[in-house]
Amino acid sequence: MSLKTITLDELQASVGKEVGVSPWREVTQRMIDQFADATDDHQFIHCDPERAAAETPFGGTIAHGFLTLSLLSAMTFDTLPGVEGGSMGINQGFEELKFVAPVKTGSRIRTRFVLASLKIRPSGWIQATHEVTIEIEDQKKPALTARWLTMTFVEPKRETA
Repeated sequence: MSLKTITLDELQASVGKEVGVSPWREVTQRMIDQFADATDDHQFIHCDPERAAAETPFGGTIAHGFLTLSLLSAMTFDTLPGVEGGSMGINQGFEELKFVAPVKTGSRIRTRFVLASLKIRPSGWIQATHEVTIEIEDQKKPALTARWLTMTFVEPKRETA
């Protein structure tokens, strides 16, 4: 669950601003192996430390790009407040997703979130677009950059007579 909640007015006032930076999170070989098992992607660059050290320029194994991407959800819950009255959120998609640099096993990553835009619909759905950058500790290049579209449902307020 998110750390706190903010009002819709506070959320609207945040458009165009950096709205959070997640804590650092270590990417371990165990995480990579579990992701490989879940996705059936056991390529040696992810799962065989000795071979990856000998045959790749990375010096060892690296995380799957999609594992790095999937950690956005956890980093969001560690960082961004929920919307007051919000009952659920869903992923809508990504724009301009780029895997920029590999995440070596044992590296620490974090995400910077900029609220790029917000659309409030009468139905109660709020579409937020965040520019996200997953940084790798002590590296100049980020692991990935993207525009992340999410939807949050907030029960619409009823007009009273």
